[in-house]
Amino acid sequence: MLFGFISAAGELNLRAIVPTIGILLLACGSAVINHYQERETDALMNRTKNRPIPSGRINPADALKIALLLLTAGSVMLYIGAGWLALGLGLLNLIWYNAIYTPFKKKNPLAIIPGSLVGAIPPAVGWVAGGGYIFSPQILIISTFFFIWQIPHFWLLLLVFDNDYRKAGFPTLTQIFNPDQLARITFIWIAATVVTCLFIPLFGTLQSQFIGYGLFIAGIWLVWNSFKLVRFTEKRIYFKIAFREINIFAVLVVILLSLDKLLVIF
Repeated sequence: MLFGFISAAGELNLRAIVPTIGILLLACGSAVINHYQERETDALMNRTKNRPIPSGRINPADALKIALLLLTAGSVMLYIGAGWLALGLGLLNLIWYNAIYTPFKKKNPLAIIPGSLVGAIPPAVGWVAGGGYIFSPQILIISTFFFIWQIPHFWLLLLVFDNDYRKAGFPTLTQIFNPDQLARITFIWIAATVVTCLFIPLFGTLQSQFIGYGLFIAGIWLVWNSFKLVRFTEKRIYFKIAFREINIFAVLVVILLSLDKLLVIF
């Protein structure tokens, strides 16, 4: 959200505080609802069995009360700080994650693809809060980047914890593809993420050519390292490494694009 605000406003100022807190509270409320929705499957997975609800530290009814409080406070703050459009986008993200993606992933291992919309909306919320036009080409390409990035990000996470998800009864990608196929498909998604990133400067979002060079170098680094997915036969360890590196890449993109707006680089 804050990245979208900086991209639109070209600066970081006090106007960003209220909508940022608002979207944070909405995200927290959405996470609590997700914990409530998945409390039974969470109890079956080593990765999630110690979450507050399955571990018994909080009961489901109290969790819903907390979620309602967070969502109400977040909605009010987002409306006050950025208006109806930003609030509408924030609520759309909530609905898409909790009402569409969460149930769908229990039925289809490819639910990640439509579910990745939850990564594309927050930058648009920040863009609107910063005074940008919602259908501006600049925010559309940025949101597209985060949409594409979200797919291998989630996919790699699911592959790392494949056994956990199988144990909880979730459909998994390994039921459709063998490890070599999964590695090649994941590499293609990672490459698509980099290509989308390199399209960003073509939409007039950059002021400094040095930032463009930085994006290019970061993209080459990620693609080069991701070749491990298709070169080696033991895939699981490289899924873990690729998951870490694609997250580092997203952070680098956010930092570089933010610096381009906040600093004057010659």
